[in-house]
Amino acid sequence: MLQLHSIRSYHIGGERRSLQGRPVEQRVLAQGSAPRPIDMNGDHMVGQMYVQHYRQVAPVRPWPVVLWHGGGMTGANWETTPDGRDGWLQQWLAAGFDVIVTDAMERGRSSWAPWPELYTTAPISRSLQEGWEMFRIGPAAGYDSAPQARRAHPGQQFPVDAFDQFACQWVPRWTGHDEPIMAAYGQLLDKVGPCLLVGHSQGGGFALRAAAQWPDRVKAVVALEPSGAPALQGASAGLRQVPHLVVWGDFFDQHPQWQRYRATVDAYTQGLQAQGVPVTPLVLGEHGLPGHSHFPMLDRQSDAVGRLVAHWLLDSASR
Repeated sequence: MLQLHSIRSYHIGGERRSLQGRPVEQRVLAQGSAPRPIDMNGDHMVGQMYVQHYRQVAPVRPWPVVLWHGGGMTGANWETTPDGRDGWLQQWLAAGFDVIVTDAMERGRSSWAPWPELYTTAPISRSLQEGWEMFRIGPAAGYDSAPQARRAHPGQQFPVDAFDQFACQWVPRWTGHDEPIMAAYGQLLDKVGPCLLVGHSQGGGFALRAAAQWPDRVKAVVALEPSGAPALQGASAGLRQVPHLVVWGDFFDQHPQWQRYRATVDAYTQGLQAQGVPVTPLVLGEHGLPGHSHFPMLDRQSDAVGRLVAHWLLDSASR
């Protein structure tokens, strides 16, 4: 029976930055009221990250699982699948882990900053067409605005009927924010101490970088379909003590961009292995779980994948 000690949330990171010279605007803010002046000049908080921390009465390990989402996403990825099943958050709480879910800087409950004054470029947003193809749910030509006309990859495990519901989760993102995002992640790891780090897509690349940069704070790292990796450097003695699990789904043969992303990650992890870092590649189709999209934690076999990863974390964290 699940027994939680507490659920806490907070923001971490961020700094005050001053905005000056923006014109005062006249806007209606309340029902039935007249426009009033809105002056956004002054100090603003920029670069903060939202964190939600679930603590067990008796966790199975002293280190929490920290979940980092991917680009244009939020911590909602871990909570409930688009077709309404329990996500990895609930599954791993039931398995006894303390769990921390984050919304990275600029996403979800972390909030935006004014642009172009403080964020100097405009955000980008993902269309359903791009998501269909980039998330390896189906070929680009298989997308249609009419859901019943869409054509997914044969054997696809993503709940295609819930694709539009999934797209409701997507949020705008800014490019070029890797350093402040990593700074907030670093402050989070300072606060929580050693942890079991799980990152997906963009967050998977950040997780690999965090393990290399702060090996004393990462007991084990899972890169779930990482879209990138840091530059390979000499592995420290600390990094050689950090087990790595790299998880891949299917349908790479039809997606050249993902072939390039995967080649970058493979080169990095092979370089780590050559330096004595324990790296375990997990290709789901080779373990009786074929047909996975870029989102194995949301696919129809998500429970089975979650159990594989949780068992690996338990085993790695016992060493």
